[in-house]
Amino acid sequence: MASITGSLSPDSDALAIFVNEKHQYRDKKGLLSKELIKKINSFIKTLKIKKKNEEIVSFDISDTQKCFIVKIKNKHESFYPEEIGGRFFSHLKKIKDLNKIDLYIDSLDFDNQSLVSFFSEFCLGFNLKSYTFYKYKTTNKEKSNKKIIFKIITHHKANLQKKYKYYDAIKEGVFLSRDLVSEPPNILNPKKYTEEIKKLSKLGLKVEIFNEKKLKKLGMNALLGVGQGSENETFLVVIKWNGASSKFGKPLAFVGKGVCFDTGGISLKPARFMEEMKYDMGGSAVVVGLMKSLALRKANVNAIGVVGLVENMPDGNAQRPGDIVKSYSGKTIEVLNTDAEGRLVLADALTYTEEKFKPKFIIDLATLTGAIIMALGEEYAGLFSNNDDLANKIFKSSKNVNEKVWRLPLHRNYDKLINSSIADVQNINYAGGAGSITAAQFLQRFIINKTPWAHLDIAGMAFSKKAANLNSGGATGFGVRLLNNLIKEYYE
Repeated sequence: MASITGSLSPDSDALAIFVNEKHQYRDKKGLLSKELIKKINSFIKTLKIKKKNEEIVSFDISDTQKCFIVKIKNKHESFYPEEIGGRFFSHLKKIKDLNKIDLYIDSLDFDNQSLVSFFSEFCLGFNLKSYTFYKYKTTNKEKSNKKIIFKIITHHKANLQKKYKYYDAIKEGVFLSRDLVSEPPNILNPKKYTEEIKKLSKLGLKVEIFNEKKLKKLGMNALLGVGQGSENETFLVVIKWNGASSKFGKPLAFVGKGVCFDTGGISLKPARFMEEMKYDMGGSAVVVGLMKSLALRKANVNAIGVVGLVENMPDGNAQRPGDIVKSYSGKTIEVLNTDAEGRLVLADALTYTEEKFKPKFIIDLATLTGAIIMALGEEYAGLFSNNDDLANKIFKSSKNVNEKVWRLPLHRNYDKLINSSIADVQNINYAGGAGSITAAQFLQRFIINKTPWAHLDIAGMAFSKKAANLNSGGATGFGVRLLNNLIKEYYE
């Protein structure tokens, strides 16, 4: 967490100041010398930075200290302070021997509330972009894991501290999600994953873990079938946050697919890029990260997180194509392809969540289909829902934080593609295309009581090889900020 103070640091490597569209710097509080202010304004005028929306420029204050000028365009529709913060971190990271920087923020002529909000979000972006996962590096670790310590200089200390703490809780949730997705599968097997979740109990979250014995008793055969070829045990974990009074009513529910490694099972995946299947628990990681953020910021809601944790392996006891399993709901599923396993995990988790907790809504997240990447690439998550109001709220929240979603249709005609001739439903559609849609149609069949439900297919968003926006390449934590905003704006 950055420190927030009212005075400059004597040992900082750099000072950053912020100017708006008027391109004239004034030090309202008299913190900087007149000579430095003159230099700043002369530099701004010479560079003519008026032509661009934002630009970062710098000059040397002395032999040991730089001054960065960050130009901010006044707020408009496509304005995201987090992304400016992320770009600023990327700029600073390239500069050798820069470890400490003061951010002097009072120069902008925003009103107090706007100033506090802007810089809280700016710092969130700065922090998110700084994420690295070098836990297993043994050489050049310090060089790779460069951290930049920043101090915020402001006379709005109390207000900023409160707002910064809120966004720091979100950052911690995103970082947990990224950490979980980044762990290698020989470390983060389902059992180890449950142990990581149990650590959240110290934050006030209640954690309940169902092992295979309990799952068999409950009749969660769809979930258990996925893991029967693995030496690692299968689990379902329920995480509860009770941050509101009993008058809050029905809780909010979030369900995540947690396939810790997916070989495809007997329907084996190609060897090339199979290592990326450690990311197939990305949906569960978002749910766990979100629950941590809610607890840290003491959100005034009651929320449930449910994750199915399993490993899909092809040993002699593995589930076969052609097997039929009876789900927790009582519906039978013909397993035509063992690599369409995520929907089996979610089927039992969704019905259990709906029946047990009777929530206001259920949102599930899963790296579910390759088809969604073909449709939307790495720009949008696929959104499917049985409820227009819930879908619209998710869409608006996605725009608020720039974690983009795009709604695709659900229709009873797609159900024909997953009807089985010998069971209630088959787990894959081999004819008719629409792979992501029919996967969502499959999930919808396990929402038994018409609870408002939305499915987010994040297969293209949970991990990215390229560094973009607030990500440095790798696990993204996509969905934590989106769902947190949904809760804050509409349910808290």
